[in-house]
Amino acid sequence: MPQPPKDKSQIDRFKEAARQLEVDESEAAFDEKLKKLAQPPGGNATLKNPPESQ
Repeated sequence: MPQPPKDKSQIDRFKEAARQLEVDESEAAFDEKLKKLAQPPGGNATLKNPPESQ
């Protein structure tokens, strides 16, 4: 396996890869994708006690 360049830290390489993939960092986008992935039994994706915003 090729070694990563020594001039960038792992977090910098991660951030660069995320930018190249055009990752959406918004909380709303995360919640929407989470609802699609984590369907509770019966298919109802609404939360009874949603977490409070910080």
